[in-house]
Amino acid sequence: MADENLKVLSALDVAKTQWYHFTAIVIAGMGFFTDAYDLFCISLVTKMLGRIYYHVEGSSKPGSLPPNVSAAVNGVALCGTLAGQLFFGWLGDKLGRKKVYGVTLMLMCICSIASGLSFGRDAKSVMATLCFFRFWLGFGIGGDYPLSATIMSEYANKKTRGAFIAAVFAMQGFGILAGGIFAMIASAAFQARFKAPAYEIDPIASTVPEADYLWRIILMVGALPALLTFCWRLKMPETARYTALVAKNAKQAAADMSKILQVDIEAEQQKVEQIAQKQKGYGLFSREFLGRHGLHLLGTTSTWFLLDIAYYSQNLFQKDIFSAIGWIPAAKTMNAIQEVFTIARAQTLIALCSTVPGYWFTVALIDVLGRFAIQLIGFFFMTVFMFALAIPYNHWTKPDNRIGFVVMYSLTFFFANFGPNATTFVVPAEIFPARLRSTCHGISAAAGKLGAIIGAFGFLYLAQNQDPKKADAGYPAGIGVKNSLIVLGVISLLGLLFTFLVPEAKGKSLEDLSGENEDNREGD
Repeated sequence: MADENLKVLSALDVAKTQWYHFTAIVIAGMGFFTDAYDLFCISLVTKMLGRIYYHVEGSSKPGSLPPNVSAAVNGVALCGTLAGQLFFGWLGDKLGRKKVYGVTLMLMCICSIASGLSFGRDAKSVMATLCFFRFWLGFGIGGDYPLSATIMSEYANKKTRGAFIAAVFAMQGFGILAGGIFAMIASAAFQARFKAPAYEIDPIASTVPEADYLWRIILMVGALPALLTFCWRLKMPETARYTALVAKNAKQAAADMSKILQVDIEAEQQKVEQIAQKQKGYGLFSREFLGRHGLHLLGTTSTWFLLDIAYYSQNLFQKDIFSAIGWIPAAKTMNAIQEVFTIARAQTLIALCSTVPGYWFTVALIDVLGRFAIQLIGFFFMTVFMFALAIPYNHWTKPDNRIGFVVMYSLTFFFANFGPNATTFVVPAEIFPARLRSTCHGISAAAGKLGAIIGAFGFLYLAQNQDPKKADAGYPAGIGVKNSLIVLGVISLLGLLFTFLVPEAKGKSLEDLSGENEDNREGD
């Protein structure tokens, strides 16, 4: 097998875990840190924006964003991410991973800071500028998905490749925790400096003018860790697999990897040219690709799509759960800054107990159990817990049973992260040919984001109470939380079934998985 492969690629496949692997994880993971930080903080920020810009005189409840504005603020970043995944995924295969890698990070950092500087004299103009910058923030984040996954898979050895790619994705866990911790520190500092009564005591005074600075600071700080890694990104050499197999420059690939691995690697330019002649240069829309990888692409896109519908819609039930167990008191009993602190604390606890451990369980076990087994286990238990929450839903709503409800809810998050949320990111970076790897990962990730949009907004309407009078303000009647959970259980079950289209990649060379070595054998 090693004879069929280039020496530089074989050296990467069998390389021991070294310092450069960990450096690559941090550099590649910082985009996901910013992504998770932003997604976490925007839910806190929208609460505060409602109080600041949409206060209704004489209302018994604090102001909140109208449904269309809330959907725009939250959804525009997801739309940007979808577009970025497709565009930068394609560009990463055309120009090389390194050439566009710095662009995505800089776009994220600039737009993250600009989001906090959203300007205007009234609510409409502030929301419009915020949405504009959040779209381009999402566009940069989207580009990071295919590029980071592809770079990490092409740098890693075959023994621990799954753990390294999963570790990049697991940086989201640190982003969530950093978002929660910073939001708590900042709101506690503002609360100590700017005292304010609860909304029910004095609606106007409960939102101090300085609160307008707090949400801006929270949004902008997320860009700083990513900004620190920008120079490292520019110094990273192009991956040897792209340089040798796509750009067909064996000398450069050998020189780059000799420096990184600190061993002498022979440049095999003649062999690269022979491989180029033997390999079938089929495109994405060819019959050849459809025959070889069509079902694989269907498997990666469908599982990511179904997962994200379930994963993003779960967030909708957080406010009901937190309120039910008494972690978050009624909004009118708090001032604006106090509400940010309380919600941040509750969400950080959920992340600490279920989300973050799930990520790192995957990192620890993905190269032991394999991608297929972890994805199957994850979807299976997501299905079980969704139905276990849904069928006896009335039982869980009683005060005596609320702790059990939180445990079950946390376990669905745990098995999403120790399961398909990580594996759907890892597998598309391993099973496609080098010249199409970034594009196919981008397509798979974009399918996931389409699922996220459906999960976040379709279920926002679907989960409304069946009684129109009990639905949230501005929303029509839906099918209720119980029926929504049943639908999510069915979606998780479909994800389990589509997993059977995805091949196991554990312990195999990227060239064996993609069929590139097979082409070499056929050409002999």
